[in-house]
Amino acid sequence: MSDSILAGLKKARERINPPPVLVSGYLTRVVGLMFEAVGVRAPIGSSCSVESAHGDIEAEVVGFENNISYLMPTQDAHGVVPGAKVKPRSSKQELPFGMELLGRVIDARGNPLDGRGPIFSDQKRRYRSQPVNPLNRRPVKQPLDVGVTAINACITVGQGQRMGLFAGSGVGKSVLLGMMTRGTDADVIVVGLIGERGREVKEFIEEILGEEGLEKSVVVAAPADQSPLIRLRGCEAAAEIAEYFRDQGLNVLLLMDSLTRYAMAQREIALAVGEPPATKGYPPSVFAKLPALVERAGNGGEGQGSVTAFYTVLTEGDDLQDPIADSSRAILDGHIVLSRELADSGHYPAIDIEASISRVMPQVVSDEHMKQAVQVRKWYSNYRRNRDLIAIGAYSKGSDPAIDQAIAMQPRVERFLQQPMKSVVSYDESLIQLAQVINPQYQKQG
Repeated sequence: MSDSILAGLKKARERINPPPVLVSGYLTRVVGLMFEAVGVRAPIGSSCSVESAHGDIEAEVVGFENNISYLMPTQDAHGVVPGAKVKPRSSKQELPFGMELLGRVIDARGNPLDGRGPIFSDQKRRYRSQPVNPLNRRPVKQPLDVGVTAINACITVGQGQRMGLFAGSGVGKSVLLGMMTRGTDADVIVVGLIGERGREVKEFIEEILGEEGLEKSVVVAAPADQSPLIRLRGCEAAAEIAEYFRDQGLNVLLLMDSLTRYAMAQREIALAVGEPPATKGYPPSVFAKLPALVERAGNGGEGQGSVTAFYTVLTEGDDLQDPIADSSRAILDGHIVLSRELADSGHYPAIDIEASISRVMPQVVSDEHMKQAVQVRKWYSNYRRNRDLIAIGAYSKGSDPAIDQAIAMQPRVERFLQQPMKSVVSYDESLIQLAQVINPQYQKQG
């Protein structure tokens, strides 16, 4: 069939099935974060402009009931008046894509924040991509070097794995993320800074990430003072950018800080629409969106790359039974727990290898590596469980050979698990250090 006939058929179909008409409406109510409008005919997820005394305000349709549409503004609603006109926008929300993004800092809409001019890219994509068929994904078989000894050796991460980084506030999550950006062997790094204080965004980019880390990174920032809708879109934009680079055959490291603030943003939206709270104030839609976001990471199909993801999860009062933390553990491929006790004692990175686990580690490491990592875990665990008895002198040497060995090995294990913030230890070097903890006489082969 010729191209002219196909073009004619397409035009005929458009005349028979014209695109939906976007009908304007007006505001009837503004409560908290939510606008209520009548007369608006626009699908959920579409963008609208709301008239105000200071110019149009962008808002997104997030729900409807009968003839009432619920919209959430993406900016301050100052100046909105009763009966303000609400006009649907025909343009679709799209992000720029391409290698031009590397080294740039953007907002949730893809606009540059770094003052380095516009991003020139011919490629545009929607926020919501199609999920990968699970049977088309390649299995996790290769380890990923993150440049951190404790993770490389004892909690080995595989390419395409999804890991959680569980910690309370102020125990070194951002510092650990910065160490991984500088030390990883991934081709591209995508960092999502969601719900952070504005000061921390700049500090992370300039001091923790640094010029070297930024060169092969894309940073998506949606600070805490932004609308919950923008924070939600920030996470989705970071995931979409990571998927783009994966589709180009590259291995991507996605660092999302944090999954908890993504859940909190969805909670604000859902409660404002009227969804009833379920578990500790979180509506059911929150627990539906978490796996939808997490499942976007992972290995692609044949010819594609991988997205290895680390999602930070804030634990209120260091409580790992928090609803978001508990739900995240169930949908992730492992978790790394940062201990406040270790951080307070000056042990950095404050990784508690006893409470941390990588579910794919047995698939990506050798039997010898696994055996050595288990041995270090045993020494670490035995010492910590009996530390109080040892400290007060209640333990008698010789009572338990396993505890005696743990006490003897403790200084060596503690040195092995610590690492300066600016230091990068490769995967191979981490394995050598692990072997030297087990056998001090071990020498590098070859």
